[in-house]
Amino acid sequence: MNSKSNPDSKIKLSIVVPLYNEADSLNKLHQEICASCEKITAAFEVLYIDDGSRDGSFPILESIHKTDARAKVIRFRRNCGKAEALAAGFQAAQGALVVTMDADLQDDPAEIPLLIARLEEGFDMVSGWKKKRKDPLSKRFPSKVWNKMVSMFTRVKIHDFNCGLKIYRQEVVKSLDLYGELHRYIPALACWAGFRISEIPVNHRIRMYGKTKYGFTRFFKGLFDLITVMFLSRFTKRPLHLFGLIGFLSALAGGGITLYLILLKITHVSNLSNRPLLFIGLLLLIVGVQFISIGLLGEMITQSNAHQRNFVIRQTLGL
Repeated sequence: MNSKSNPDSKIKLSIVVPLYNEADSLNKLHQEICASCEKITAAFEVLYIDDGSRDGSFPILESIHKTDARAKVIRFRRNCGKAEALAAGFQAAQGALVVTMDADLQDDPAEIPLLIARLEEGFDMVSGWKKKRKDPLSKRFPSKVWNKMVSMFTRVKIHDFNCGLKIYRQEVVKSLDLYGELHRYIPALACWAGFRISEIPVNHRIRMYGKTKYGFTRFFKGLFDLITVMFLSRFTKRPLHLFGLIGFLSALAGGGITLYLILLKITHVSNLSNRPLLFIGLLLLIVGVQFISIGLLGEMITQSNAHQRNFVIRQTLGL
């Protein structure tokens, strides 16, 4: 067995590659990753996370591992999704720097040195930007609209949230808790945690093998997860600020309608009980009280878990 290994005991660079049914591209991908990383350091590892592939991807990964010990494989029993695959890769990664990329050969491993150079300018994470994306218009246009919407709502000013090609310092990936579709919002999660992020244009290539794994339903999933991300980042520690505001506005509108109807009754206007406005006013009052109550319950739960701190320390002195 002609097995390659790192001469340095400490790994400096980890490449995390989540994959699902990408058998045709794996050998070429590994060759390109190694060719790029060997120009930077001999102390690197390539972590392949097989997300329940059924096309023979795992036997190919076994073969790659047998000939190159730098290739490490995590195999899921079933398809769990990209977020879970990345989470498993981040947990296993040992490098001080961690690069992620897709396995379909559309991400170019030759961009890794440029990502590292940008990171060393003082950033904690650098995201790739598929400025000249080699995908059909049916994918490019919705993605462009989606990225603008996410940038507007999260207030994180980058062009491409969902580019698979990214680089992180180890402390960033170890602080992320990914599930569902949250991998789409990693730049926002990192930024909100206080890490410094940036982006650079990267080469994007035409898909050579297989087909895309993402359908139209991903937009609905992504929308719900965007709401989740915004709530968790802004209101986890102060739920009354969200639910209380909604409840106050609802109760204020309901109270205003009710007061208006009372004034009409005083002026001897009959048959107020038959007016739909009465039911709308009462409904708004009830909904307002319920939202405020939910906010107060959330505050009680938050207070009971106040010992669980949610901050990331950048550095210390004298400790």
